[in-house]
Amino acid sequence: MKIVVKAKTGSKVEKVERITEEPLGLPGLVRESPIYKVLVKDAPVDGKANRAIIKALSKYFDVPQGRVNLIKGESYKGGMKGVLKIEN
Repeated sequence: MKIVVKAKTGSKVEKVERITEEPLGLPGLVRESPIYKVLVKDAPVDGKANRAIIKALSKYFDVPQGRVNLIKGESYKGGMKGVLKIEN
């Protein structure tokens, strides 16, 4: 399953929630892809935030971290948006 993630780094709490809004302007994105908002405490330094996002999503979907893969993404001030693939 492919999902769209809108992540915020440096948050006080860690949280994953499904949201409903238009796709985030990523090329090749299927409109039917579910969109999730992920808040993580880690800063985007040396891949720490990406690892925290993968960890949060693996816990949310109850799958091993190795089954959550970042396909494409882009960062912006205070966060990132991207497409991830989750294998069940």
